[in-house]
Amino acid sequence: MLEAINNNELPAIPGKRYFTIGEVSDLCGVKPHVLRYWEQEFPQLKPVKRRGNRRYYQHHDVMMIRQIRSLLYEHGFTIGGARQKLTDNESRQDNDQEKHTIQSMITELEDVLDILRR
Repeated sequence: MLEAINNNELPAIPGKRYFTIGEVSDLCGVKPHVLRYWEQEFPQLKPVKRRGNRRYYQHHDVMMIRQIRSLLYEHGFTIGGARQKLTDNESRQDNDQEKHTIQSMITELEDVLDILRR
């Protein structure tokens, strides 16, 4: 069994564009077969696949894996619970983004209205 290391104790993520499954395994403290399993369980995790079906993870994928790892290993979530938590976080972020967009549109329309009234 892999020993539980906190995400704080994991190595820094290098400034590369793509990472192999072996590199991600080392960066996240998770074995490659676990990463392949998580790809099936978490729709947010979609590494780029190239020649010979080789996986190439990007920085956001590594961050997502660390978040999943934290939920499962540090916070004690089940796979289903972690999936739900990530989905809830995504929809909350989407709602915040929509509210911000709507607010900036309102501000711009008010500015246009002020210009038209002059």
